Amino acid sequence: MGVAHSPVAFEVPAGACDCHVHVFGPAARYPLDPARAYTPGDASVEELLALHDALGIERVVIVHPSPYGTDNRCTLDAARRLGERARAVAVIDEGTADAALEGMHADGVRGVRVNLETAGQHDPAAARSLLERAAARVAPLGWHVQTYTNLGVIAALHEALLALPVPLVVDHFGRARAAQGPGQVGFGALLSLLRAGRAYVKISAPHRISDQPGAADAGALARALFEANPDRVVWGTDWPHPGGARRDPAAVEPFDPIDDGAALSRLADWFPDPVARRRILVENPARLYGFG
Repeated sequence: MGVAHSPVAFEVPAGACDCHVHVFGPAARYPLDPARAYTPGDASVEELLALHDALGIERVVIVHPSPYGTDNRCTLDAARRLGERARAVAVIDEGTADAALEGMHADGVRGVRVNLETAGQHDPAAARSLLERAAARVAPLGWHVQTYTNLGVIAALHEALLALPVPLVVDHFGRARAAQGPGQVGFGALLSLLRAGRAYVKISAPHRISDQPGAADAGALARALFEANPDRVVWGTDWPHPGGARRDPAAVEPFDPIDDGAALSRLADWFPDPVARRRILVENPARLYGFG
């Protein structure tokens, strides 16, 4: 995709998993939702495989992106193509039939995403309703609920999130601000969910939460999350890196030019112990997503 990726600076363990990627296009085959917040370009399975082969990543979790709404065909087709090396996270609504969920399970889906942040949904009562309804739908399948939201919502819903009947997976550091460190308002609520074993957190896309080159100040947050519960932290690239500030659905929004080799190498700076990196890259994803 025109981005040069640096060599990874440590030996990536066998079975390492990138827990947060998206696949887009081709647009002629997978129509976008008219109500989407942004319009992505294509990002193919072949490009994803080339990236992971270069990084030494053997497993992947494809997260259904918001521009497709609840039409999961692009994500499911990608997961089917990748077979046992892939799992997926879908987006559903009240109209999604139970039989459709069972079919998704056969295709490798192990969770549903409630994207509150992109939708601009910051009202705790509305967020609670969405999360609880999603959890009730997927609990019989043994899935989890994944959410992209911020620390304010997490803190406001702390008790409700503890009571969810399924695990919660929090995207992208819970939108914490790296410059404010682990003592920032609301971060303690996220740490509490991890300590209770009720949530996982993705230390993914640190460029979204940091203004420093290489997201150097995100390491303190990553270590605090791991210290809260080393069994509940996973890593992801967020490839192909949508999420720019220029939200105009009438135009194709360019992906952020992120060096994913440098992003993976950063794990060795944050976690010099290879045992810790193996937990984050291999053991925790295998448990959460049901890899063999």
